[in-house]
Amino acid sequence: MKYPSEEQEGPEVEQTSGPDPSAPEKTERRAPVPPAAAHDEQQGTRNRVARSILDHGPSTAAELALRLELTQAAVRRHLDALAAEGVVEPREKRVYGTRGRGRPAKAFALTDCGRDAFDQAYDQLASDALRWIAQSAGGGEKGEAAVAAFARARLAAQAEGYRAAVEAAEPEDRTEALAKALTADGYAATARSAPNPQLGEQLCQHHCPVAHVAEQYPQLCEAETEVFSRLLGTHVQRLATIAHGDGVCTTFVPKAGAGKAAHSTARTSKTTTASASTAGRNPA
Repeated sequence: MKYPSEEQEGPEVEQTSGPDPSAPEKTERRAPVPPAAAHDEQQGTRNRVARSILDHGPSTAAELALRLELTQAAVRRHLDALAAEGVVEPREKRVYGTRGRGRPAKAFALTDCGRDAFDQAYDQLASDALRWIAQSAGGGEKGEAAVAAFARARLAAQAEGYRAAVEAAEPEDRTEALAKALTADGYAATARSAPNPQLGEQLCQHHCPVAHVAEQYPQLCEAETEVFSRLLGTHVQRLATIAHGDGVCTTFVPKAGAGKAAHSTARTSKTTTASASTAGRNPA
């Protein structure tokens, strides 16, 4: 992944004490780091920072420093550079439950430009193909139905690669198994507890290779939700999608027996997500 030109920064060198003034002058100088090597090192670290945000969703400098084993100061420097390039943007970190004292930490999320650096899907070709399908079916409702049929067929074939992994897992581990299968397909997915863990969990996809196409054709998202429901053997509810401007595609998966209470919680979470989504993408 390459970003626009950035300033060349050399690696940080630990400062050591100077020579004894009373001793004969005898100093050793380190060979200077070639500018190209310094640039490549900085570029590689910034790629790691951006990739970590892609894989884990909007992250604070402290979270990135912990994951990447860097100092927070170094991470902030790279975040400033990525923000200046338009690759990431700071947002207020969402807090579930009771918020502690003080201002919440800033979380950094990928912008559209940042996501595009990872996308390798042929968005224009896909959009043109779906448009042709819709027009060939007669346009209007018939065209939309044709695109939906294509989306279901595509996702059904894709789901066959996930089915074995999901069915081999214990019922309580199937969301996690699906997340791992999606990650292997490039969706950077995770499974985590919902705000009320007793009612269910959330399947989060931090990357969507077809997000730009799905903005025009939401049938792709709808078909994916149907496939998740069949694979997990329960009715699931999509709370947010990258295609609609959210930071993460989030699907609520109720626990067995949760019933109406789980559905009510999912609906409340969806309302909260919608109200929190202002300009740009919504933090996870």
